Amino acid sequence: MPQITQLPLIFFSQLFWLLVVFAIIFFGIGRGMLPKIQSTVDARENKISGDLERAQAARTEAEATEAAWRSRMDAARAEAARLAQDAKQESARETETRVKAAADQINLKVESAEAKIREAVSSARAEIETVAADLTAEMVQRLTGLTVDASEAAAAVKAEMHG
Repeated sequence: MPQITQLPLIFFSQLFWLLVVFAIIFFGIGRGMLPKIQSTVDARENKISGDLERAQAARTEAEATEAAWRSRMDAARAEAARLAQDAKQESARETETRVKAAADQINLKVESAEAKIREAVSSARAEIETVAADLTAEMVQRLTGLTVDASEAAAAVKAEMHG
């Protein structure tokens, strides 16, 4: 078979051209294009890692800013609570002072009214004693016909009323 005898010649020729094509591809793509692609991939990886580092730094800064904000808010809340408590205490003191002043005024009015009542009661008793002494003297005179001195009648009425 003549085709089989030609096979090594054709095979070596095809193998030669295959090696030439692969060499061109290897040197053309591997040595020419691959470094450009690799540098683009490296640049992209560097950019991504740089972006990730900046994002992490920004996150850390944001967390620190948030922590500072929270601490300021906590301090402001505590200050507001303290101010509210102080205002409540001041209001309670003012209210207590006003209530005490009002109570003192009421007590003065009550004492004044009690003094007036005591004076009125005393005056009424004195008047009742005077009227009772006059009536006693008049009754003794009508019933017995004896004249009783006003001081004796007043002493008798006083003894009966207080004794």
